This record gives sequence, C-alpha cells and structure tokens, in this order.
Amino acid sequence: MATLTENANWGTELWDQYDNLSIHTLKGIDFLERYGHFVRDRATIESEYAYKLRRLVKNYQPKKKDEEDYQFTSCRAFKALMTEINDMAGQHEVVAEDLQANVIRELTALVKDLREERKKQLQEGQRLSQSLQTQIESLQRAKKAYDKAFKEAEKAIDGFQKADADFNLSRAEVEKHRANMAHKTQTCDQAKNEYAVQLQQTNQLQRQHFRSGLPEVFRQLQDLDEKRIKNIKNFIKGSVELERNVFPIINKCLDGVLKAADIINEKEDTLLVIEKYKSGFQPPEDFPFEDLSKGGSDSGSANNLNNIQLGSKIKDGGYTVKGTITGKAMKKRAGIFNIFGSRGKLTEVCMAIKNAAIADGKEDLSELPPNQRRKKLMQKIEELKTKVTQETAARDGLMKMKGVYEGNPALGDPRTIESQLNECSHRLEKLQQDLVRYQGYLDEVVKGIQSGNLTNSVTGSPRLLNGSSRIHRNSGGSAAEENSLSSCSNSPESGLGTSHTSLHHADSDQDQYDGNHADPESEYYEADVLPAIGICRALYAFEGTFSASEGSIPMAQDEELHLIEVDQGDGWTRVRRINGEFEEGFVPTTYIETSLFNT
Repeated sequence: MATLTENANWGTELWDQYDNLSIHTLKGIDFLERYGHFVRDRATIESEYAYKLRRLVKNYQPKKKDEEDYQFTSCRAFKALMTEINDMAGQHEVVAEDLQANVIRELTALVKDLREERKKQLQEGQRLSQSLQTQIESLQRAKKAYDKAFKEAEKAIDGFQKADADFNLSRAEVEKHRANMAHKTQTCDQAKNEYAVQLQQTNQLQRQHFRSGLPEVFRQLQDLDEKRIKNIKNFIKGSVELERNVFPIINKCLDGVLKAADIINEKEDTLLVIEKYKSGFQPPEDFPFEDLSKGGSDSGSANNLNNIQLGSKIKDGGYTVKGTITGKAMKKRAGIFNIFGSRGKLTEVCMAIKNAAIADGKEDLSELPPNQRRKKLMQKIEELKTKVTQETAARDGLMKMKGVYEGNPALGDPRTIESQLNECSHRLEKLQQDLVRYQGYLDEVVKGIQSGNLTNSVTGSPRLLNGSSRIHRNSGGSAAEENSLSSCSNSPESGLGTSHTSLHHADSDQDQYDGNHADPESEYYEADVLPAIGICRALYAFEGTFSASEGSIPMAQDEELHLIEVDQGDGWTRVRRINGEFEEGFVPTTYIETSLFNT
C-alpha cells in the first residue's frame, strides 16, 4: 500500500467515497457540537462552584454578637481565610464568564458555519453527479439508437444484395432495395455520429467530474473538516489559557490563606483570654482554724463555712445562682415574686433606692469585676476622647466660619452661627466633664487593683449584681437608705442579689420572710453556676425594667441565650447571657422560643 503524505487529499484518494465523506463530516460537526456542550456544562459547574463558595463564606461570616470573639488570632485568621476564599470564588466566576464569551460563543457560531458550508458542498457534489448521470443517460440512448440503426442498415444491405443477385426481380424492385439500403445506411451513420458526439461529451464531463468538479467539492469538505479539527485544538488550548490566567490570582489567594494561618498565635490568644476574663480579684485567704475548746466561735467564719457548703445543696434541688431556688424548690417561687405585696411602702422605698443604685452602677460600671471594669472604662474614655476631638474640630470650624462672616457680611450672617456654636460648646463641655468623671472612675479602679485589697466574694463578702454592691455617697443616699436597700437586696425580685459570685449571709434577711432560721428553703443564696439545659432565642426585644419584672434582664431581638430553668407556671423563664460578661435573670416566656438539649 502506498504511503500517504501530507499533500494527499480527499479528491484524489477518495474520489469514489462521496457517501462516506458525507457521513464523516456530519459526525465531525456533531462531535464539535458535543465538545461545545461539554465546555458549556464546564462553565456552569465553575459558576455553581463560585456561587457555593460565596454562599459558604456568607454562611460562616461572623454574626454581630460574635464580633468580640474575633479579637483572637485564630478567629481573625479564619475571617481572613474566608475573604481569600471569596476572592477565589470570583476567579472561578471569571473562568465561567470567559468560557462563555470566548469559547462557547465562538464554538456555537463555528458549528453553524460548518453545517451550512457542508450542506453547500454536498449540494454542489449532488449537482455535479446529477449532471454526469444525465450525460451518461444521453450516451446510453445514443448508443442504443446507433445499435438499432446499425442493425437496420445491415439488414437493408443484406436485402439489397439478395435482390440484386435475384434475376427474377424487376429493376424497380432492385432499386427499391437500393434506396432502402441507402436510407438505413445514412440513418446508421447519423446515429453513429450522434453516439460519437455523446460519447465525447460524456467522457469529457466524466473526466471533469472526477478530476476537477468532485475533487474540488471533496477539497472543500476536507478544508471544512480540518478547520473543525484545528478549532477544537484551539478551543482546548484557549480554555487552558483562560484557567492559567486566573491561577496567579488563585495562588495569591492561597498565599493569603497561608498568611492568615501564620498570624495564629496560641500564646497571644491565651493572653487575650486572660485580658478578657480576668476579674482582678485576689484569691481567697485560708479559712482560720476554730478551736471550740476555747469557747465560742467566730460567727463570720461559721457563716463562711455555711455559705461554702451551699454549693452541695444544688445537687439536692436546694439553692441556685442569684439567690433563687431550683426546680425542686419551685413550689415557693410564686410566693417569691409577691413577697412584698403587703408591704407597699417598703417596696416603694426599696425600688427607688435600688433604681438609683443601678443607674449609678451602670455609669461607673461598678457591677463588673475590677479588671473588666478597667478595660471597659478605658474603652469609654477613648470614645469620649474621640468625640471631644470631633467636637473641638467642629467648634473650630464654626468659629472660623463666624470670623469669615464677620469679615465679609455678604457671605452670611454671623448670628446664624451663634446658636450652632453655643450648642457645640455645650456638647464639648459635657463631653469634657464626662471624660473627667470616667477618668476618675478609672483612677479609682486602678488604685484598687494596685493596692491588691480586692477579694472575690466567694470568701464570704457579699457582692451584689448590676453594680449594687454599694450605694455611692455621691448619689445622696443616706444610711437609712442603705439599711432599707439591704433589707431588699436578698430577694430575687429586687434584682440586686443576683451575682454569680456572691453568697449572702444566712442571718441577714431571713426574718423578713418567715422568721424560721431552721428551714433552709426559706433562705436564698448564690452558689455555683448552674449548667445550661438548652438554648432560647428572643422573638422580641425586652428592656427588663425592674418595675415590670423584678429580677429580669434585658435582651435584644433574635439574641440567643442559655436556658437555665424552664417556666414553672408563673410566665417567666430563667436565662443566662451567652456572650459578654456574666449576666443572668428572668425574661417573659412568651418573648422567647426554646430548644432543650438532648439528654
């Protein structure tokens, strides 16, 4: 078999394979179209992948309530990682868009052009074949006519020869056969000439058909098929190039992920935990030994021991955090919320003093542990300094504008600036006063921390929640008010005896309830923190005003809290704040939806 070269073409090598070439070119175009479908589906996958990456990043973005946790290096690294993943999603979108614009669109147009060109060339081949077939049929008819005329001429010649040799026939008969012979011979010659002409035309057309006409059609089909194959190659390379163009950016994103990982520092995070949760209290001192043989005992030490032992009562359903009782002792809970119902005057006095103390505590943040208080006060001071700077700049700007107006009244009336300047000065003065006041609070807590005389309330010293551990003298409270507040502070509805670290003295307020020192369930202490039994979400915002619901805490809409105790039929549920500083209290049951942990 002869070896084919690159110059071999379909016209000479496949001159008789019209049908096979027609089928082959059709399959080739169908294959190109299938490749186009593959690229289209590939672009769809890239687009969907980018969408899912973006959605993944969106789902794991930190919520507002979790932003405080993102001061840790691991959390910051995770946030940076999500940013890089989001950028990578954008690059996959670029790949999808470029495949759609630069490959799929051109490929679809090419398929359409190739189909039209193939159809055109096949129609030309059919026309040429039809012309040759028509010419062959004309040749066959001429040949048939020539055969018939030749036979008739031979017969006429044979008849004339016989008649001429027969002496019995007349001269007229012989001439008749002669004339017939001449006519048939002439007709045969004409048919022969016609056959020769048709044969010449047919051979010429056949040579033209198989040497130029049909080869040209096949050459066009060959060019069409080579164009198809070449474009598949170009499309594949182009697709690769599109992806390679985004690789540098994706690599940068991956480098960003590595940089995000490098910022993770376990030591820094552990120090941040210390900074975030350090209370500033000193560890409790040792319990003194009580020698009963010497007679008497220190009541304060006895109280301390009694208070410490209260933690074990939680297991038996006795006492819980915040001076309230657990589920087993909830039978007295309804009475707790109405305990001051018959003592209207005392209740009013307690509430007035308590609200004043709470308002003062919220300002100086005295409800927080010393170290946390110091940090919050420093943040507040920085905020005030920023506001002072802004107000100072605003005041200076107004003063400059006033000077311009005074120098050129045509620009404006200076009196219009006076009111704005006065308001700005008042705001600035108030901010400066606040700054001095908060700086005083900070100095106070710093001196307390440096003196080292701060002790945790688990040693027996009472410490009330919400900043009510003391009545500030600068609030104008009297000693009588302090005593009245003390008489109110041990009940859960007062909202003052709710610290998770305080242990109230058993003998301080017991007589106000039933006067029975022997009944442990008539006293309300604080012990270890109760474990959460579920999660609840706030359906509505709740301000937690003490006039509306004693012992309550505020909550924002959609805020999630730990569920501590379920509603016992009084319409209130006990919850604890999940994030931020420790805070625990009651919220309306109808304001939340709860989900208990599986046990």
